[in-house]
Amino acid sequence: MKQYVITISRQFGSLGRSIAQALSKELGVDFYDRDIVEQTAKRMGLPVSVISDSEENSKSIYFRRIYPLGMGMTSLKDEIFLVQKNIIQDLASKSSCIIVGRCAGSILADYPHHLGVYIYAPYSERFKNCTQRLGMDADTAHKMIREVDRSRQLYYRRYCPEVKDPFTDHDIMLDSSSFGVEGAARLLAHIARERFAD
Repeated sequence: MKQYVITISRQFGSLGRSIAQALSKELGVDFYDRDIVEQTAKRMGLPVSVISDSEENSKSIYFRRIYPLGMGMTSLKDEIFLVQKNIIQDLASKSSCIIVGRCAGSILADYPHHLGVYIYAPYSERFKNCTQRLGMDADTAHKMIREVDRSRQLYYRRYCPEVKDPFTDHDIMLDSSSFGVEGAARLLAHIARERFAD
């Protein structure tokens, strides 16, 4: 197969990360998610917790403490995005891989051998995944689905304004509830092998 990169965007609770892990095993390539946070923290000399907070919530305790009047918060978030963008480009250039989230699909839109995937599921299935697979209580599950989806939407709006909806920069839209984790991984692996065959 040619060197390629698969990027996976997902709704919270749709099992996108689990599918990426299964797909990684199916294809025998690395997948990156939290690794990008760790590499960003290392490059910037910041704690991993600060990078994580900045990705999901600009009103974190860290930012309130460092920037009590809000000054500098946006510039740090922008710097984190630029560092992560460079890391994503570096990973894609080195070897075939799977990258989860962080606008990777848009960042690598012009990459010659790129497959952009969006994983979604009905709300009821995402709620069930949160409570049964992730062990959340009902109130927490509802809150996390609402807040993380909103956070990701705002992140895209800021850093990838060209992406108007999930259809804009994805090749495949996949309902994880129709295939399950292993089934979705097998389906995506088959598509990747066909698309990136030598």
